Amino acid sequence: MVLKSNEYNKEFSEAIVNAGIDFLGEDKSNSFKRCYQCGTCTGACPSGRITGFRTRKIIRQALLGDEDLLSSDDLWMCTTCYECYEKCPREVKITDLIKVIRNLASEKGYIAEPHRKTSLYVFKTGHAVPVNAEMKKARLDLGLTEVPPTTHKYPEALQMIKDIMSDLNFCKKVGICEETGELTELDLKYASE
Repeated sequence: MVLKSNEYNKEFSEAIVNAGIDFLGEDKSNSFKRCYQCGTCTGACPSGRITGFRTRKIIRQALLGDEDLLSSDDLWMCTTCYECYEKCPREVKITDLIKVIRNLASEKGYIAEPHRKTSLYVFKTGHAVPVNAEMKKARLDLGLTEVPPTTHKYPEALQMIKDIMSDLNFCKKVGICEETGELTELDLKYASE
């Protein structure tokens, strides 16, 4: 990625900071500006060891205000393990900033398909990973109840989860049809409505 200084988009870079202030506070939200691209985050990243994901590239794009970052598949390869966060010599709050940038991306309709499918599981079952027969057996083998004390034990709680998702406009953001409980075509323009 080569960006010339006249291509720097300060507005987008500041939008990242502003979007993170409520979530992180001003100092943490501005922390990515301290990055000097040493690569410690990339070296620490378990996802980067098996994929082409480069943590410092995300930070570099944020610093330069590169809005292509919002539609980048790389943004969704972070596992939020916080390895980069813990190893950064400049105390850049990388993982939290990636979450902020993901929120900005989702507001524009850019969400990785596996994340959409996980959201659908939450909508349908109240869990990101549904409890299937194999999981139930494993729980029993561990001396636990067959199902966890969540929506599986208290099915009425699932409607509460669906109501919260609806109130937050979450289903529209990730492209879930509330009536059918299926994924729909994601509307990249809904944010401008």
